[in-house]
Amino acid sequence: MNLWINASKLYFQPKIIRLVFLGFSSGLPLALTFSTLSVWLAENGVDKSTIGLFAALGVPYTLKFVWAPLIDRARIPWLTTLFGRRRAWMLFSQAALVLAIFALGQADPGLDAGRMALLAVIVSFCSASQDIVLDAYRVETLDDRTFAAGAAIFVWGYRIAMLVSGAGALYIASGTNWGMAYTVMAALMGVGIVATLLSPEPVLEENTDTVGGNWFTDAVIGPFTQFIGSRGGMAFAVLAFVIFYKLGDSMAGVMTNPFLVELGFSKVEIANVSKIYGFTATMAGLAVGGWLLNASGMVKSLWICGILQLLSNLMFAAQAEVGHNVSFLALTIGFENLAGGMGTAIFIAYLSSLCNISYTATQYALLSSLFAIPRTLISSGTGYVAEAVAWTDFFVYTAIGAIPGLLILWFLTRRGWITR
Repeated sequence: MNLWINASKLYFQPKIIRLVFLGFSSGLPLALTFSTLSVWLAENGVDKSTIGLFAALGVPYTLKFVWAPLIDRARIPWLTTLFGRRRAWMLFSQAALVLAIFALGQADPGLDAGRMALLAVIVSFCSASQDIVLDAYRVETLDDRTFAAGAAIFVWGYRIAMLVSGAGALYIASGTNWGMAYTVMAALMGVGIVATLLSPEPVLEENTDTVGGNWFTDAVIGPFTQFIGSRGGMAFAVLAFVIFYKLGDSMAGVMTNPFLVELGFSKVEIANVSKIYGFTATMAGLAVGGWLLNASGMVKSLWICGILQLLSNLMFAAQAEVGHNVSFLALTIGFENLAGGMGTAIFIAYLSSLCNISYTATQYALLSSLFAIPRTLISSGTGYVAEAVAWTDFFVYTAIGAIPGLLILWFLTRRGWITR
């Protein structure tokens, strides 16, 4: 019993609490270049094909590992001396976001969609850059015991910020105008700036600031050679696990809303159960995941969450058989979001544990980009499968999609590459 109580106390440590505010800073810009921006564009008569092209704004988040070595090693004049290497980049990216979000809010999509697209790209790039350094900061200030709790509380802040910049921005825009909505969002980036100023610089065992002729070799080549060299032939099994662990969950997630619409659920029912209730279940799952890792260790936690994610897909298959039933939908959505939240917290903790402290930003950026592959590439073809088979069969297939990740987990644990 004491083990479980001590695991719960993790959430009250100052280094964990501050991450909710940094997570808020990370999550705030996302909707401003995606869902919120698409409403603004549509409201001003921008055609659907142009709005569709704005989806390319997600590219910086996928390719952030390309410039992560620069953020990992380069010094910012004056700022690095005053605040330290990590906090200097955090403040620089946050200040850039304040200016870019404000400038985006002053644009007029009806007059110059091209200028708005350029500003949105700048916001997206600055946001991805902030994510690089915030992920590195989180990894470097936590340890194996606190990785999952830190990930959970960080994502808590992230999800709250997405609500603020999503629903919150829409409320402000409806009461005033879009320029005011984006001005308020720019001001709310101050939450991250204050949190950064109040946070200590990570204390590393070695100086990882690199200058001189060996910069490219050490900053760009070093993270990849270190990752592969320290694991030998197992490195590729580890990378495969990163890609496949949440594959089944991603496959099901892409088609969840079309599935609910086809079953006859109204927009209000979907909003109440899938969005609001589901959000609460996800937040609970994140907290449980952080608690579970500290109480049970990495291996048991990965197995528990992997199996729960598989079962959550089968819950949707059962929903397909039950049909339009709001009570059963609440059970399905609650189970799926709880399992998904737990799995996200544990898996982010696992990714964090893979990083070498000398190359934190670059290695985590690469791993998180690989983590996004199932969501952005592999799952993109699930619509064709859903059209070809019944919904029950579709969700059974997505459950089968979770099995490769579990098989790789079995292989890695048997070989001793995940031991705790």
